[in-house]
Amino acid sequence: MGMLKYQRGKVPLSIIAISVCALAFVVLLYTERISPLSSGSIFRFTFCSAKRHAAKLKKSRDEYIKPISYADDDRFEFDPEECSLAHGKWVFNRSVKPLYSDSTCPYVDRQFSCVKNGRLDFDYRHWQWQPDDCMLPRFDPQIALKKIQGKRLMFVGDSLQRGQWESFVCLVESMIPQHQKSMKRGHMHSVFKAKEYNATIEFYWAPFLVESNSDVHIIVDPKKRILKVDSVANHAKHWTGVDILVFNTYVWWTSSLNIKSLWGSFANGEEGYEELDAHVSYRIGLKTWANWVDSNINPNKTRVFFTTMSPTHQRSLSTPMQENSPAFSISKSTDTISFVLFLFRSADWGKMNGTKCFNETKPITKKRHWGTGSDKRMMSAVAGVVERMKVPVTVINITQLSEYRIDAHSSIYTEMGGNLLTDEEKADPLHYADCIHWCLPGVPDTWNQIFYAHL
Repeated sequence: MGMLKYQRGKVPLSIIAISVCALAFVVLLYTERISPLSSGSIFRFTFCSAKRHAAKLKKSRDEYIKPISYADDDRFEFDPEECSLAHGKWVFNRSVKPLYSDSTCPYVDRQFSCVKNGRLDFDYRHWQWQPDDCMLPRFDPQIALKKIQGKRLMFVGDSLQRGQWESFVCLVESMIPQHQKSMKRGHMHSVFKAKEYNATIEFYWAPFLVESNSDVHIIVDPKKRILKVDSVANHAKHWTGVDILVFNTYVWWTSSLNIKSLWGSFANGEEGYEELDAHVSYRIGLKTWANWVDSNINPNKTRVFFTTMSPTHQRSLSTPMQENSPAFSISKSTDTISFVLFLFRSADWGKMNGTKCFNETKPITKKRHWGTGSDKRMMSAVAGVVERMKVPVTVINITQLSEYRIDAHSSIYTEMGGNLLTDEEKADPLHYADCIHWCLPGVPDTWNQIFYAHL
């Protein structure tokens, strides 16, 4: 009994200690002043701390972008179903050199040979595209050749698609002995043969994909061009039997606000066409192409790709301008002549007094920059048509990543009408700088890196 009275009258020291500790802990929770020792706590304070830490790391990473380390990077491997290639950034890495140059690869046209044509800054060749949530595999020429072994690979489109074709050829040709390769160029159809691999890498000229009166003999004035928007037959006979087809069409559709669109034969001439808004005509032409693919391609034998539009960093006629503008001019390239009326577009990236892409040496860093040279209506037309097709088409989305690369165009280091620009023409970049086509090596190599990843 005495012992019982003692227990009731006195509170044990252990209980007092527990109570004091509990009270102190409640006070700490109330003031949210958890010490570093509580970093293992299950409460939300740890989550907030981790969130702040992650934000700090992100800020630090954005302030200093390190070159890509394929060995150390813990992002997952490329999976086209999981990885969004449109979201990422260009990372400068001088240690990674191009697989070719315009001097070592004999197949680069003068139109794209910027260094041979006098360009002195080489940094544009050392930027790598780094997606936000995955690793884009490096282009391995030997694996690429094995992927197309025994196959025909054909790029179809305009001079921008020709640039991608030349890029792919140059990326792999050094792996092939001289006596095991050949190149045959034609006005419409060019073929590079890798005899050792029983493979061909081909280019077929079809700037609109559908037929036009400007396919063979280029018509300078866009107002005189007539498109047969309901037919690809003359072109498509060259596409049959090809194992891998890579299509593209965009910039030629932007050379005029309205396009003379024809149903039926060209024999109807002036009487048979109807002038349509360029976007409407573009959608009709894409549907004609899609109908041919769905009706003629066996997806078990042929893979179909579509490269999205390459941005132009000079204004075309899809954006209205006055003919009496001092910047109203005509630019043309070589055998794949592309006539474009343009105005300087450097205001797109904040340089009101700039001269289009001339003298630009670095990519745009503003996230999701979208200039006026990329038409979202036409972009959505491609998406709308492709998603309704029966034959699977892999879209190579190069538009957003290319939007940043104002530094990588041919600019004044190109040719016009088959001749290199004169010193006088180079001194007038407003009228003569080419801000549509790209230097090789350069941005089209990244397009092919993405294409390779899909292969």
